[in-house]
Amino acid sequence: MGPEKRVISVYEGWEKGPLVIALGAVHGNEPAGVLALREVFELLANEPQINPKFAFKGRLVGLIGNMRAYREGQRFVDQDLNRIWDRNRVQALLDGSILPPLLQEETELLELLQEIRHQIEDYQPDQLILLDLHTTSADGGIFSIPLEDDPASVHLATELHAPVILGLLQGLEGTLMHYASLPDSALNIPGRQIRCVAFEAGQHFEAHSVTRSISAIVSTLRSVGCVEIQDVDYNHQDILKRYSANLPLLNRIIHVHHIAPDEHFIMRPGYINFQEIHKGEHLATNRSGPILAPYDGRILMPLYQSKGTDGFFIVKEE
Repeated sequence: MGPEKRVISVYEGWEKGPLVIALGAVHGNEPAGVLALREVFELLANEPQINPKFAFKGRLVGLIGNMRAYREGQRFVDQDLNRIWDRNRVQALLDGSILPPLLQEETELLELLQEIRHQIEDYQPDQLILLDLHTTSADGGIFSIPLEDDPASVHLATELHAPVILGLLQGLEGTLMHYASLPDSALNIPGRQIRCVAFEAGQHFEAHSVTRSISAIVSTLRSVGCVEIQDVDYNHQDILKRYSANLPLLNRIIHVHHIAPDEHFIMRPGYINFQEIHKGEHLATNRSGPILAPYDGRILMPLYQSKGTDGFFIVKEE
């Protein structure tokens, strides 16, 4: 893969509006978000020729999250970038109390944080929207993950026309969304609104994952008022609605299987996102033997890759 820059592109309208920062490849083996952002910037560049009345409000910034892991096609190099945004650790990195050599992802975090802060300080938005684009190692449904205690983020997630997963951030630690939601984070804009949503577009290398990521980006731009409903016509809502047609729209995490060091976790083959499972079902194995489902529900993000610390999630419809 050729040389990349962290800033994929920036698109700004004449009229002031929200600052939308969309990230791809926070996990380096998830290229769909980066490919989708490139396509969206092309669509926006061409829109004035197609639609002379087009007027973009605000600024869209596309960023690559983990540069080196993306180049190498790996989820991460030293440690999962989306698990190290702990308040104390980030502050220690910012004030230099963690001495070199830094882990690769600590360097990535600092550079990514610096770029996001630069965009905030340069544009001075009233609203900041973080859209974190992901894919999964398993096949199956798309879904969105909002900041659950922020009604505006939940509303934005519902506007993506994909199942919304509540409680997922309670089962994880150290994500970018966790950090962005802290009132004392380096991304905080006093007196201004921040909304955060992660979007899971499908399996890592499925071509439609790029298409669905494009739809999620444009749907977000429409929802926050950067573009009008008739702009950037790509049947975006229809694409997402069609793929989510038979999936439960509001779900809550009821169980997470965290993988312990040296557990030798192996997911049983064939599970897909939102597949129904039953209590006692043999889902995976580890060095102690079978891992059985503790509840009835639907499985989410069964782990079919060598790197990762979460074996599977179980959700129930709300």
